[in-house]
Amino acid sequence: MTMAAMPEGSSTLFADLDVEVELDAPLAKHTWYGIGGHADALVHPRSEEALCTLLRRCARTSTPVRVLGAGANLLVDDRGIDGVVLKLDAPCFNALELPAEGEATVARVGGGRDLAKTIHDTTRASLGGLEPLIGVPATIGGAIRMNAGGKYGEIGDVVHSVGLVTWEGERRTYLRDAIRFSYRHTDLPPGVVSWAILALRPADPVALQQRKKEISAYKASVQPLAAHSAGCMFRNPVDPATGERMSAGLLIDRAGLKGTRIGGASVSDRHGNFIVVEPGARAADVMELAAKVADETFARTGVRLEREVVFWRRGEP
Repeated sequence: MTMAAMPEGSSTLFADLDVEVELDAPLAKHTWYGIGGHADALVHPRSEEALCTLLRRCARTSTPVRVLGAGANLLVDDRGIDGVVLKLDAPCFNALELPAEGEATVARVGGGRDLAKTIHDTTRASLGGLEPLIGVPATIGGAIRMNAGGKYGEIGDVVHSVGLVTWEGERRTYLRDAIRFSYRHTDLPPGVVSWAILALRPADPVALQQRKKEISAYKASVQPLAAHSAGCMFRNPVDPATGERMSAGLLIDRAGLKGTRIGGASVSDRHGNFIVVEPGARAADVMELAAKVADETFARTGVRLEREVVFWRRGEP
């Protein structure tokens, strides 16, 4: 595509900035589903200053901006995405600064850094706190934004502070006390997580490795990890009678929806909260099936399911 396909005035968005720009960039290879359309512009900022300037220009021209992390809980519409998609894969957004031996146990990590790699490096350095998140696919920024976690813990448990660049290109820092973490949610203002400081703890590296193996084995026993999916499609809802979280997968199973298929997408026979795809599947198949599962689960159980997987559609915020 040409720059003319971008919003009016966007020809100057990337001028003189230290960024790499891919126009009409295929996004399927950047997502766990491996399906979906193209981004009008996939932009890789090489510095935080370039990121700030780009966001200021996008705000001024009303250009939509989205952030692409690990692509694990994301589905891109077959028609693709308008505006700018940011990918924080430059070294400045992927650094990990570990404390020197004998000093404080806080670690500074870039918002674009892979969570699994960060867990590996911190446990090797005899620092505990992140190992409960083993097997959670995410970047640090994405994990913080949705308070990633599971039955063993959440990333909010170890966040000390967060560096954020607002959609208007302003740098801000938020201490842990100013951030509310809840189930799959944080109340951080809109913007891009540029970095975070994590409060970890000294731990025996052998015990950490054993703990990682135990958690990985459990997840492999209950989830279709080898299948093409985006993880859990729906959040675990709250039981109105008890106030406790209910298993969305169990509700879907009770509704008799395991194995339900639309096109190349189907509800996993192994875990009801996973929608898996096969070769030739379209994003539209997954979207239609997710809506069908939510509607029929409500009709059969009286419980409404809220999507956890994010759908990117052209023309939508």
